[in-house]
Amino acid sequence: MADNSKQAAGTGVATRDKVRVEKPHQYKVVFHNDDFTTMEFVTEVLRRVFNKPVDEAVALMMKVHREGRAIVGIYSYDIAMTKASMAIAMARNEGFPLRVTCEQE
Repeated sequence: MADNSKQAAGTGVATRDKVRVEKPHQYKVVFHNDDFTTMEFVTEVLRRVFNKPVDEAVALMMKVHREGRAIVGIYSYDIAMTKASMAIAMARNEGFPLRVTCEQE
């Protein structure tokens, strides 16, 4: 463990520097509505990739449908990007143009 104490010049008094550790930024994963991706598929992605229970997945899917977008989760950068990439890969594999973005909170 590093010792952050220093001796103040000519005083014989030891001082200690404070190290401030900032909390890492969080990122919102956002689903965007389109006219082609099915509601059932969006619900399935929310269940499989984002581990949402059925009722929450359906509610989020309906929010995307009605409002044009919805935040489906808030994660650290790596997790947000991984989940967004997984959702996009699933959509492309099924031929859907689902748009998923990550935004810093």
